[in-house]
Amino acid sequence: MFTYLSRRGTRPHVTTRLRRITAILAIAIGGVLAWAAAVPAASAAILIPDPGAGGAYGPVPAAAAAPVQVIAGGGMPGWQITLIALAAALAAATAAVFLDRTRASRRSASATG
Repeated sequence: MFTYLSRRGTRPHVTTRLRRITAILAIAIGGVLAWAAAVPAASAAILIPDPGAGGAYGPVPAAAAAPVQVIAGGGMPGWQITLIALAAALAAATAAVFLDRTRASRRSASATG
């Protein structure tokens, strides 16, 4: 009725541990990115002052409009492009190594069985 359970547990393979660590890191990074994307949207609010209140939010006297010079600036700095390309290359290389090791371990397990 009772079975003897030894104190020695089976240790998970290295690939299993790496897979779990990778999954945990992916979940954590996804949560941080979701939070970082939601914070600016949540804190963006248009405050409409009450014109009858006076004080700091009272009516502003009209002034002559100054000429506006539009400076067209945009694009992404080169270091950001380099950083994104480097991160994508590292992610692709890591995924390729994990897939190759997983495929190789399955191949050797099926060949021995």
